[in-house]
Amino acid sequence: MPHVVRAVVARAKGEPVSIEAIEVPDPGPGEVLVAVQACGVCHTDLHYREGAINDDFPFLLGHEASGIIEEVGEGVTNVAPGDFVILNWRAVCGSCRACRRGRPWYCFDTLNAAQKMTLDGVELSPALGIGAFAEKTLVAAGQATKVDPTASPEAAGLVGCGVMAGLGAAMNTGGVGRGDSVAVFGCGGVGNAAIAGARLAGAHTIIGIDIDAGKLDLAREFGATHTIDSSSEDPVEAVRALTGGNGVDVAIEAVGHPETYEQAFFARDLAGTVVLVGVPNPTMKIELPMIEVFGRGGTLKSSWYGDCLPERDFPMLIDLYLQGRLDLDRFVSETIDLDQVEEAFHRMERGEVIRSVVVL
Repeated sequence: MPHVVRAVVARAKGEPVSIEAIEVPDPGPGEVLVAVQACGVCHTDLHYREGAINDDFPFLLGHEASGIIEEVGEGVTNVAPGDFVILNWRAVCGSCRACRRGRPWYCFDTLNAAQKMTLDGVELSPALGIGAFAEKTLVAAGQATKVDPTASPEAAGLVGCGVMAGLGAAMNTGGVGRGDSVAVFGCGGVGNAAIAGARLAGAHTIIGIDIDAGKLDLAREFGATHTIDSSSEDPVEAVRALTGGNGVDVAIEAVGHPETYEQAFFARDLAGTVVLVGVPNPTMKIELPMIEVFGRGGTLKSSWYGDCLPERDFPMLIDLYLQGRLDLDRFVSETIDLDQVEEAFHRMERGEVIRSVVVL
């Protein structure tokens, strides 16, 4: 019998979200029903509401979540009722060309629930295949990663998207290692997670760059050894001044804007790495001198979900959190109810929070 639950739905492009009673099916083969405990308010959800991802309205928003497995469908073996899980949007298929080549973090055919959740008989499009601004949600079994249940749901859920994206941009995509120098452009949630990741990886110099003094203060709390206010000084020259005139080994762009990407490109050392983890809008373009692309050498990379494998990375990060080595609680700016998501979007746009977290 379908479960009727409260959820946050975006009915049309640019319109405020609303609280609706939706129907969630019992899990079928390979699916699980999750009672959501906490879900972060991420920029991606706002992109869905604004129609910047696609126009498959109505959307069931929310994806950065943790919860308890309530029911499992036929054939599910990785989780059981009662398990505490973090939801992910990389349930690898194991058979696409990326998976067959031993690169499942690039999986091109990730799994989602086959059945649809509905609103008044209309199929909903769950954000990133999850839809967790809801009391319960239905996902593929591989989208539920079991972790230590002693972790705070509010903190743990953030590993499901923003924290993993930033940490992974540094530790996985960027390959930051002991003694490296790192610059992070944009010190919001993802950028500060990249700073925390660089610190965990053993970077010697970690430079946080932003135009917001409050975010720069937070960057220091997360592990930045230096900060640069790019509204008052040239960040490229400032980075070089902090690195003996050379630039950094790894420059991470966590804004998704052509200007900051260009700054990251020129702020790296010869043969250095640029990692783009900020999400640009579809109209943005970048122009770089080809002689500089050739002459500076190195690597230009994009980081998809921090190039993570949830079953490998999520339990490890939760263990680091419980050991006191990764301060996930610091990412939680406030906890809110389901009916406060719309205002949380506005606070996020104004740069007032790292993460608002819905608690159910």
